[in-house]
Amino acid sequence: MPKKGELKKTATKRSKQQRKYNSTAKQKKNRAMRNAARKEAEKKGLVKKGDGKDVDHKKKVKDGGKNTKGNTRVRSKSANRADNGSRKGVGGKKKR
Repeated sequence: MPKKGELKKTATKRSKQQRKYNSTAKQKKNRAMRNAARKEAEKKGLVKKGDGKDVDHKKKVKDGGKNTKGNTRVRSKSANRADNGSRKGVGGKKKR
């Protein structure tokens, strides 16, 4: 088993790139903001661990959004991830 900070021998090129990207200071800060928003929603009783809900930022963190009360909302995991990924809208059918 690799030690902390090391990669597995079988790691793909994509996984190496993803690890490098996720370890940048900017991404660590963004991840901390998302985690703080989730923790705040848990304190308020809006979400629980394993409930299938995501805390969504109306204005994305990567676009300069903050963790203010007016910028966060609770959504289902499927709806939130469909909107925020490369696909637009729930359902996410790609056009050919």
